[in-house]
Formats: sequence, C-alpha cells, structure tokens
Amino acid sequence: MSETDEVIQEFLIESTESLDRLDVDLMALEDDAAPEKRIANIFRAIHTIKGTSGFLAFPKVEALAHVGENLLSRLRDGVLSPTPEIVSALLAMADALRGFLSHVETTGTEGPAEHDQLVALLSQLASQENLPQAPMAVQFVATKANEAEEAHPAEAFDEGRSGPLADTSIRVQVGLLDKLMNLVGELVLARNQILQCAAGNEDSTLLGATQRLNLLTTELQEGIMKTRMQPIGSIWSKFPRVVRELARACGKEVELEMVGKDTDLDRSIIEAIKDPLTHIVRNSIDHGIEKPERRLSAGKRQAGTLKMHAFHEGGKVNIEISDDGGGIDPVRVRAKAVERGVVSPDRAARMTDRELVNLIFLPGFSTAEAVSNVSGRGVGMDVVRTNIERIGGTVDVQSQTGAGAIVRIKIPLTLAIIPALIVTACGERYAIPQVSLVELVRLDGSESRGGIETIHGTSLLRLRGNLLPLVYLGTLLGGSKAPAEHAEINVVVLQTDERRFGLVVDSIVDTEEIVVKPLGRELKRVSVFAGATIMGDGRLALILDVLGIAQSANVISEARDRALKAASQVAMTATEEPAALLLFRTIDGRRMAIPLGLVARLEEIEPDTIEHAGSDRVVQYRGDILPLMCPPFRAEASSVVFSQDISLQVIVCSEDGRHLGLVVGEILDIGEEVVSSREVRRGATPVAIVQGRVTELLDLSTLRAVPDSSFKQPSKLLEFH
Repeated sequence: MSETDEVIQEFLIESTESLDRLDVDLMALEDDAAPEKRIANIFRAIHTIKGTSGFLAFPKVEALAHVGENLLSRLRDGVLSPTPEIVSALLAMADALRGFLSHVETTGTEGPAEHDQLVALLSQLASQENLPQAPMAVQFVATKANEAEEAHPAEAFDEGRSGPLADTSIRVQVGLLDKLMNLVGELVLARNQILQCAAGNEDSTLLGATQRLNLLTTELQEGIMKTRMQPIGSIWSKFPRVVRELARACGKEVELEMVGKDTDLDRSIIEAIKDPLTHIVRNSIDHGIEKPERRLSAGKRQAGTLKMHAFHEGGKVNIEISDDGGGIDPVRVRAKAVERGVVSPDRAARMTDRELVNLIFLPGFSTAEAVSNVSGRGVGMDVVRTNIERIGGTVDVQSQTGAGAIVRIKIPLTLAIIPALIVTACGERYAIPQVSLVELVRLDGSESRGGIETIHGTSLLRLRGNLLPLVYLGTLLGGSKAPAEHAEINVVVLQTDERRFGLVVDSIVDTEEIVVKPLGRELKRVSVFAGATIMGDGRLALILDVLGIAQSANVISEARDRALKAASQVAMTATEEPAALLLFRTIDGRRMAIPLGLVARLEEIEPDTIEHAGSDRVVQYRGDILPLMCPPFRAEASSVVFSQDISLQVIVCSEDGRHLGLVVGEILDIGEEVVSSREVRRGATPVAIVQGRVTELLDLSTLRAVPDSSFKQPSKLLEFH
C-alpha cells in the first residue's frame, strides 16, 4: 500500500468514526437544554472532514461538508435553534457523506451521486432567521449510569486522542485479532494434550511446568478474548436515530431508554445480533406503541416508551426490549392464524394466550392489515429466532394486552472457545455446549425399569413428577440400539427453545474447554452437528447441535410445532418466576438450597488433599487454588471433625469470576419452584418451602465483600482433624 493510500485509509476510518459520534450528538441535541458544546463538537467533526477531503481532492465531500458547516456555524453562533427539521437535514447530510466515503473505499472515487436537493435544503435552513423550538417527536433518555458517557462523546473522544492518553491505545485490524484468536485456540488444544499426557506422570518438575503452562494459557486466552469484546453500545448507538425516524414516519411519539450499554460481547456475536435487534425495535414501534390520540384515550402518556436493557447473567448476555404499547392481541392472532390455515379452528380455540403469542415466530405470519415499507410481509420474527438460535441463543416474547410486550434474548458471550460436556455414544466422543445443559441423571437397573415409560413408541422419563422425552444418541446417529431393560442409563437433560428433553448417552466423560472449528461443506446439512473440535489426545470430536437434535428427533419441529409449544400463561406484571435450585444437606444436618446458576460442578475430594493457606483451607483444583467453606457459615460448623477415610462432597460454586468449594453432607436433589422467602428472625438465613419442606436459602451474596485472594473469616472455615 502506497503512502497516499494509507492516508486515504486513515481519513476514511477517522471520518466514519466522526460521523458515528455525530449521529449520537445530533440525536441528543434535540433534548439538550444546553446544546452549545454538542454543536461545537459536531462543527469540529464536519470542519475536519471538509478540510481533509479538500486536501485529498474529494470535491463532492468537501462541497457537501462546507454547506453543512455553514448551517452549523449559525447554530453555534446562536442565530438558529436546533429544530427537528434542522437535525433531520444534518442527519441526511451525514448519510450522504457516508455514501461518498463508502464509494471511495470500494472504488477510489466519490461516485456519480449528486445531492443537489440536500445542498439546497441545507442552504435554505442556514439562511433563515431564528425559529422557536418545536416539540420533539422523539426523545432520547439516558440512564444515570450512561449520563457521563452520553454527555459529550465527541469531546471525550477528542480528549482521548491528545495529551498523555494518546499513547494508551492503538488501532488494530480485525483480521489480526481473528488470527491471534485462532492461534490461541490452537494453543488451548495443545495445552489440553499436554495436560492429558502429564496426568499420569509423577515427575514433579513436569507437573509444575504443566500447571504453569495451564495458567499462562488461560490468562492469554482471557486477554485475547477481551480484545475481541465490544460494548453492546457500539450497535445501540444507531437506534436513537432509527426510533426517531420510524416514529415520525408512523406519526407516533417515542421515548427511547437504554440501560447496560457497557455490557461486553464478542465481536462475532455483536455482528450476528445487529439485524435481529433492529427488526425487534421496528416491530415494537410499528406494531406495539400506539399513536398519541389512542394512548391518551386509553389513559396513557402521549409518548410511548421503548426500553432496551442488557446485562450479564449465568454466563450469558441477556437483552430485553420492552414497550408500554398495546401488546400482542391474542384474539387478533387467533383470527389471523385460522384465516391463513396455520392452525385449525378447534385447535386455535383450545390454545392459551401464550401459545397464540408465540405464533408470531412462524414463517410468513403477520398481523398487519396492509403491507407497508415497514411491515406486513411476514418476514421478520421467524428470521430473528433462527439467527439468534444459530449462535446458541434463545428468544422469547411475553405480552399483556393493553400493557405492552417484552422480547427477551439470551446469547452466549463468545463462540470461539466454549465449555462443553464430553460424552460417548457408539464408541465415539461428542461435545455438548454447556449453555444448553440443565442437569445429569443416572439411572441404575431398577430405576431405569420403573422410571422410563413408553407412549406411542416414544420413551419418556418421569423426572420429579414431569415427563421428559428421551432421545437415544446412538440410535439417532444410526449406531447402537436403545440400552437393555436393566442396564444403567446416563441421561443428559438439555434445554432448547424452552423445551427440555433427555439425551441418552453411553457414558459421560468430563467437562472441558473446547475450540470450535467449523464443519466442512460436506457436513453443513447435517443438522445434528454444530461443529468439531480436537480433543487432548489429538482425535476429532463432533460438537452436537442441541436444537438440531431436538428437531431431528421430533422433540421440537422446525417451525410450527415449536410455536405451538405448551406453556403456562405468564403475566408481564408477575414478579415471581420458577427458580432452579440445588438441594443439599449440610454437615450438621440442615436442609439448604443454592441457586443452580451458581453451581459449576459437583466433586468428591479426599481429605488428605486439603492444604493450608494461612488460616484458610484450600485444595488444588484444575490448575487453580479452590478455597473451601462449610455452610451455613456459622461458628458451630467450624468444629466439625471429618474422618480421613471418607471422601468429602463438594459443591464448586462460581460467582463474579471467583470459585469456592462448599463442603456438604449430602446432595439431595435439583428442583425448580416458585420460591417466596422470608426471615424467621432478624439476621437469620432466609427460608422457604421447597418440595414441601422448610429449606434455608443460600445465595453467596455475603461472600462479595470477602477479598479475592483470601476468604479470611475464621468462623466460616473448616477445621480438619
């Protein structure tokens, strides 16, 4: 690349970044009580683009930026006020400049486009006298957490590029990051092979070097992953404008609220969810939020509210898009479904409101009365669900007529390196992504005989009173038949598309971090496989596609049946939801429960492996140091004496990136119930009725104040004798 090409490339990158910040500032300009600094930021951005484009001989860019600069100059001098008409014209100018820059990037020239009407409009607006501020059609509401970021983004950026901070960041090509990520993936595979080879070796030097390699590889992996992480705000920044323009086109007033803009996601995930989020936002405005007069007649505020909320939970990113509109009318959906032959009239009459609402995910289904440039063609929500599920996520919608709707999306943080459960079937190993894993169930001969039922040729496992459909992996892959009647059965309980089913495997090996490799073209159409990975011994293992398995085994059909799945009606105003709990008995016999989302693994450890770190009791665990505690964290628990001959039951918990081992007396069960807790006395552990018995609830929230490097609370530590 020549020096001139490098200068042009730098100009394109910086100009694009400036235009992105300009969009944010323009959208906030309409609602800013003191817009002087924003106008100054916008003016500087356009002035820089104009000057550099003139130097590089891009006359169309220079001319358009010059006209916009004239208008911004009058705004900066206070001659004009930033009315919606002026803001719209400046946004159109930014779009036109992007078009020129895009053409320069692909062809080296500005292209044939002319913007005479836009130039005339900008000139006309710049020549008029000061106008009174018009009412806003759209407002952008920033949360307190984001006020500092939203206040003056362009100014903050300029400060970041000058002074001592100028050397703290560099621009790196995405291709280089992707290459580094691939190399780290190969390093993880090599690490796994070395760990497996060193597992049976007693050479202390080799074991020490192996543990060091393990720690360094993990830190390097986390560091590279962080370089690929971007805040979701990088794609949210365009939504204020999308909402503004669509609201004006639909004759509505909408307030947009964004919470959690700093929530980080892998770059590949961000690219995958960009279009689905855009469609959901458009649907919320077009279908959900009513026009002002209708809202007023219903006793609502004239302006509707659209809220986007992102947050981390359970190793995933949750995105909620809610509105306070009219919701999805199940009666209207039922009528459309019958009209289009999606369901029979008898079936439609028996469907719950929740089932009817989920019909919007059917291909080609739309409740719009007429086709417009916004909606009505039935292309959208089915594509949204398909794209979200393709990256291992789920999407769900809840609605209450007259009160609005909520679309909830759960997606993984990254797709490159994922934790997986390794299982075997037909003599081969397979990997199951842990994001779909609910629990593991093992049935001995008597349990398998009495617990599995067959209805119309389908095997069902009666698990805690519920019937769970079973899929035999060996049979599905065309290998072994179902296990013998009295044989032990290993069941991996999986969940996809809100439907649970049990996958019967020959054996369960272990959990392991795997590097996802794409399948070749020959296997792309095999729906039960999502990819491949290389195991520690150098052999290949296929990664199972949980959704594809469910569809292949007819647990969930690809379109219609999954939209007609049975689900209880959930009101949006409900505050209590079923919670998954791990039930256990403490050393001193107390019955307790812990949220299943905090549980990483269940282990048995030998008392002679426990070591001292100061006053703490720790154990070496998977190349790391695991602190041990004994619930219920009371002084009397520390006096328990353990036999050196009995293995200890340990619940390995993970919270806020820290790991902790809870030594318990007995693992009882896994349950899912609506839990309403209360305190028996002040300061006591909250209790609730779980599975018909009084149970103490443990959430580990008290541990957040404990330092990372030591859990130095003597009354909570174990005493081993």
